[in-house]
Amino acid sequence: MAGETMEFEVKGGLLSRAARYWKMGSASSRKGLPLLLASPLSPNEDETGPVEKVVDVMSITVNQLLEHLHGVTKYLDFWQKLSEGEDNEKLSFMMFERGPWAFFQGIKLFIRASFVEASPGKELIAAASARISERVAVLADLRERLATVTGQVHIEVDKMGEKVSNGQKSRLASSECTVAVLKALSVLEGGYRLPQADYYNHGVLSQAVTIVLDFEEIPDILACRLEWSNNELDDALKLVSDNMWKLQNFLDTVMWQYRRPRKVVRNWIQYTGGALGLGIVSSWLFRHSRLGGSSDLDQWTKESVQAASSFLEEHVQQPLQSIRDDLFDTFHKRHRVGHELGDVQLTAESLHRMLKEFVAQTKGNAAAENSSEQQLMELMMSRYETELTHPVRNIFGGELARALLIQVQKLKLDVETAMLDLNQILRANEINFAVLAAMPAFLVALFVGWLLKKPFTEDVKRAEGRGRKAQLLRRMLMVNVENAIMTFQMCVDEDQEDAFAQFGTLIYSLDRLHKAVKKPAIESGEWSSLEKDIVELAKPRLSTYYKLAIAGRMERVYEILVPMPKLR
Repeated sequence: MAGETMEFEVKGGLLSRAARYWKMGSASSRKGLPLLLASPLSPNEDETGPVEKVVDVMSITVNQLLEHLHGVTKYLDFWQKLSEGEDNEKLSFMMFERGPWAFFQGIKLFIRASFVEASPGKELIAAASARISERVAVLADLRERLATVTGQVHIEVDKMGEKVSNGQKSRLASSECTVAVLKALSVLEGGYRLPQADYYNHGVLSQAVTIVLDFEEIPDILACRLEWSNNELDDALKLVSDNMWKLQNFLDTVMWQYRRPRKVVRNWIQYTGGALGLGIVSSWLFRHSRLGGSSDLDQWTKESVQAASSFLEEHVQQPLQSIRDDLFDTFHKRHRVGHELGDVQLTAESLHRMLKEFVAQTKGNAAAENSSEQQLMELMMSRYETELTHPVRNIFGGELARALLIQVQKLKLDVETAMLDLNQILRANEINFAVLAAMPAFLVALFVGWLLKKPFTEDVKRAEGRGRKAQLLRRMLMVNVENAIMTFQMCVDEDQEDAFAQFGTLIYSLDRLHKAVKKPAIESGEWSSLEKDIVELAKPRLSTYYKLAIAGRMERVYEILVPMPKLR
């Protein structure tokens, strides 16, 4: 393959612009999975001092490796998802999501190819597929190497703790661990070819550039004599830190080339359309403003302020005042309600006396005393019907006129009773009417609050948040942990070379789970127990049977991992 090869070197300890971009993903890193020893250390500082020093350096090393692994995995997931998509998605990405220069270049090549090929789109899709596959292959290889080193560091630290607990000298155990970690870093050494930025030149590799990563090796004098002094151990640990710093700068350069396009680049068409729309609106406003010699904008502003003021007064101020007045006037108007009820009672008593006197005169006192209100009314109506047989005679000499007046009194009682009931219904619904009038303002306020809240909560928390979606993400992390446990065990059973890589993948999955569940578990009071279970899953020598049992118990017992019931 034609191309250029250059060796990567750290110069001056300065980070480039690519380094700053790569660091954006790890700037807010939180404390994750702790690095474990096989057993507690002795309280004697002379015996455990070198081990503690090694553990401190290796903890920082593992944290850096996990952050690198997370960044590579994030970009790998993006390119892998794109490679598995449909051809139209690849073409859309190639034409519309890589910036205006790529868009115009693709249009130009598409028009040129349309004159010589029957389907020019296929050539563009093939070129995009090749470039995307190239990125997937390199990132997958880099991810496996980082996982391998991460797994080896964890296992070597565990072995160091086991050796110290079995009586081996701490200096010898720490020296062996440091040498093993330096050798493990050599897995990352080698050449890495930078991807071509031109997606359209399918098959043209003349400008390919390969970067070689080469770590500093431990001096032979230290490698042959493992029981080191304190100064020699410090030099070896400094070499580990220097190699990790070199790896950091190397990944800054490489990942800048393999990154996914930024959001502003992927959505450049929407932003361009928004900018054009803003320019048109600005020009239109200028023509109607004082700067353009027009008073339209001032008039519209005045009318808008008046409309907003009217809306607030009609749908906010007046309904709230009405609710306040109704709540306070309920107690003030209770005497009026009692007065109205007293008027109805007086009318009812007057009607009862009139009926009683009428029945006493027509049927006798016995009938009037022993009859109820309904019976008195029935006797009066019976006499009224009899009087109606000779209306002219009875209007002057009978009881017809008196019966008519009693019915008028009964009608008056019915009307007063109905009006009292209607007033009570209206008073009871006055607050409801006021709330209904304020509903438009409430909906507008709710919508504005949602718009203001969305930018601050859209990309925050995710699996650390609350609700069904966050819990689903945490359960998916548990699925990744279980898959990593079983895959690692299969690699061990089949004596495969990538067992370290699978264990490193398990550590990475547990680290993501550890960071995702910490905050919600602290809020629910489950963190102390849950952290112990996660740490148990990270132990290299714990059997797979117990690990799967612990994982199953975690999914059943802990509230933040148990699936939420669906509301039907």
